[in-house]
This record gives sequence, structure tokens and C-alpha cells, in this order.
Amino acid sequence: FFEKRGDFLSDSAKEYLTGLIKYGREIQILLNQWINSYKRLIPGYEAPVYLAWGRKNRSAYIRIPEYQLGEEKSTRIELRSPDPACNIYLALAIIQATGIKGIKEHSKFPPPEEKDIFEMTEAEMKRKKIRTLSKNLKVSLELFKKSKLAEKTLGNHIFQKIIQNKEIEWENYKKAVGKKPSTRAKLGAGLVPHRNKVSGAGFEKEVSPYEIKEYLPVL
Repeated sequence: FFEKRGDFLSDSAKEYLTGLIKYGREIQILLNQWINSYKRLIPGYEAPVYLAWGRKNRSAYIRIPEYQLGEEKSTRIELRSPDPACNIYLALAIIQATGIKGIKEHSKFPPPEEKDIFEMTEAEMKRKKIRTLSKNLKVSLELFKKSKLAEKTLGNHIFQKIIQNKEIEWENYKKAVGKKPSTRAKLGAGLVPHRNKVSGAGFEKEVSPYEIKEYLPVL
């Protein structure tokens, strides 16, 4: 990925990075596979929710550590959205496939974003064409269903199984949480002011008893 000239990134590195940004939303469910995964991806808390890249920007999806003289081999791309719940084999497969697709397409390299994206207005983000990751598993699943890249990489059998499993998981979550605030366990008073709109209901960014029962034993 190292290149002596300019910003010390090779053309392949730039195209690989661009592929990850371009297809980030449709592969997200393989990197953030649980309901609970999306409770981490909250704007304003240094979560990597914005599909952009930078060298010192912790609000961006991708970070490129600054080049250090004599450490050319350490030049790398840090994809910051995956969480410990992801299947490492599927995650690595889709990350590699997405990056390689970017190289094959010679994708146009976006400029780095070093400004704190959390502080940007929606108009500024729109002007800079900065998109966000999906807010919840349902949105991520719907994008995944349409992904030819994911289906080709995983094979139809695994691709369909993931869709089936995640549809069941989402329905179970909706039934367990419902619309009543009393069914949710607060993550912290005043800590998470943001809300998600899911199927017309206000699903707060809180950890529900369902999630504690469903996921905590696994961890």
C-alpha cells in the first residue's frame, strides 16, 4: 500500500479504500451482525458511522495512520466499524472482496476528511457526499439482500442463510421490545439522546432485556 510520492499511498491502496467506502453500507451486516452492534454506532460518540476516510479523524469509517520514516511496510488501512461479534471469516472475505472490487473498478479516490464529521451540518455532509452506515439491523439487512457483491463472495447458500437468520432475529427483537419504554433497560441516564425510527416506532439507542438475554451468554 506504500508509495513514496505524494500522500504515501499507492494507487491500489486508494482504490481498495474507495471500494470499502463505496460498498460499505451493503456489506455492513457482516461486520455488525447483531441488534446490539448498532447500539455502538451512534453519531457523536467517536463511533465510525461516516463513510469517509482520514488520518487523524476518529469520526471516519476508515483511518490511515500517518506515515513514519523507515516503516513503509506498516502502511495500512484501518477499517473501524467491525465489532467483536462479527464472524471473522465472513468479515475478512467480504472486506477483501470489496477492496479488490474497488481496485478492479479503478474507483475514484475521495479526498481525506480531517474535520470532525460529528460537527458538520447535514447540508455540509451532503455537499461532500458523506453517507452514513445503517442505523439498525433491519436497514442493513435490506441493503444486504440487494448486494450482488455479497452474494457472489459468500455463495448463494450462505447468503440466503444469513438473510433468513437475520430476518428471524429482527422479528424476535421487535416482538420482545415492542413500543413500551418500560420493556427497555436504560444504558445510562442522559447518555444516549439519539433515537432510531424503525417501522414507525421510536426505538431508542438503549440495551433491551432481550439483548442481554440473547447476546450476553454468548460473550
